[in-house]
Amino acid sequence: MFLFGFFLQATDEDAGMGVQNIIDILMQGGPLGIAINIMLLVLSILALYFFFERYFTIKKATQIDDSFMNNIRAAVTSGNIAGAKAMLAGVNSPYARMVEKGIARIGKPLRDIDKAIENVGNLEIFKLEKNLSNLASISGVAPMIGFFGTVTGMILAFYKMASEQNVTPDVLAGGIYTALITTAFGLFIGIFSFAGYNYLVSQVDKAINKMEMTATDFMDLLQEPTA
Repeated sequence: MFLFGFFLQATDEDAGMGVQNIIDILMQGGPLGIAINIMLLVLSILALYFFFERYFTIKKATQIDDSFMNNIRAAVTSGNIAGAKAMLAGVNSPYARMVEKGIARIGKPLRDIDKAIENVGNLEIFKLEKNLSNLASISGVAPMIGFFGTVTGMILAFYKMASEQNVTPDVLAGGIYTALITTAFGLFIGIFSFAGYNYLVSQVDKAINKMEMTATDFMDLLQEPTA
């Protein structure tokens, strides 16, 4: 809130001067403070990339027609295996690839078919979870880097207090501002990354549940008595 309030106040007074003030404050942190802010900026960009890349990937992968299994069931029941394969070839989703592997194993023992579907499912889960660990790491690292900036900023402030004879608020402001800004920035990145990670995990869990249901439906289909 302090960070956003500071930005809003700067914008209301004078946008150009506000940006310059922010840059000046960040520059007062010295080379280490600048490096910390650059690291936080890079982490924020990575967090946004990982979140939206995974969000759209998972959303695209889990979109499938509600009549998908009904169409496959009708084709397999009627003995039209080639037609079922043709339908699956045009669907880019983990569910379709699992069923496609199962159909390719028709004629083999059910245990082998189930194992083949399970292997494909595990591979698809791995694909869905790609980069989620990176987002989780950012959620933990960003606040720590922000707090590190806080420590260095306060060290700078106390150093100025000890080294200068006339200590005024302006003398301490640079270090304190640096400390607060890096803390707020790091916490903001951490909160966004943590919330984004948990949201994506919930979407992957839903996809896994649907994959398990699809696998179960297909295995039940193979065990149905023929007319």
